[in-house]
Amino acid sequence: MSASPETSATLTAKPIQVKLVLLGEAAVGKSSLVLRFSSNEFQDNKEPTIGAAFVTQKCRLEDKVIKFEIWDTAGQERFYSLAPMYYRNAHAAVVVFDVTRASSLERAKSWVKELQRQANLNVVIALVGNKLDLVRPSSTGVETAGEEEVTSPEQGETEAEDMNPDKSPSSESGSEGAESANVEYRPRQVTTEEGEAYAAEAGLLYFETSAKTGEGVQQVFIEIAKKLPTDQILSKSQRTASAGLNSGSVNVNLVNESGFGRSGQGNTADGTANAGNGCAC
Repeated sequence: MSASPETSATLTAKPIQVKLVLLGEAAVGKSSLVLRFSSNEFQDNKEPTIGAAFVTQKCRLEDKVIKFEIWDTAGQERFYSLAPMYYRNAHAAVVVFDVTRASSLERAKSWVKELQRQANLNVVIALVGNKLDLVRPSSTGVETAGEEEVTSPEQGETEAEDMNPDKSPSSESGSEGAESANVEYRPRQVTTEEGEAYAAEAGLLYFETSAKTGEGVQQVFIEIAKKLPTDQILSKSQRTASAGLNSGSVNVNLVNESGFGRSGQGNTADGTANAGNGCAC
């Protein structure tokens, strides 16, 4: 199965709402990955996340539409105790590390163990080695085959509140080429083989990305979407709705539905619905 343009079936299909949480050490690029996925943007010197940020983005496959409800958690140690509130009831998790810092992989492994011990039994976990742009191209060891299957988020689909509609993604990418000559490359401390071996051992999806250039970012979410047990998710959602715990009136097509830096009012961190109109704003 691959990502595809909209068809009449996907246009009328109700998006499948999927809770996804990002975990990882501070400064590994979690927020930058989300921003690249949701808005196709990158910000240098992005401020650290405080607590958690919430954003949504749709991902279209051939026969379904996945609406990711993404909780981007803070990586600072003082916020670690809040993490269970965000990964509780999550359908998927992205655990991020920096390929130029071996210590960040060790912390990622701790998050994986915690998820496997305490999160949903069928949670889909992806391990992501980020910051490929800091490694000399000849030493990345990254496979790029299959990237042509990825479809970038459509401009009308982006739902991050802080996106500037007057700002074209291409305006930033043009400056990246000029900056590439000034990149301060770092030694790679985690090889592709090491990351893949651990992921295989732990039963994880594995990817390597650059939030700055966009390399591999879309593929992370596309492959997670393919791996999700969507029938189970839909069945549970329908049972919840019929039990009166969910009004079922969530408007899945709202623009500016959510934003970085604050929690949405429509959904709580543990994935349950708040009273009211059900939108995160």
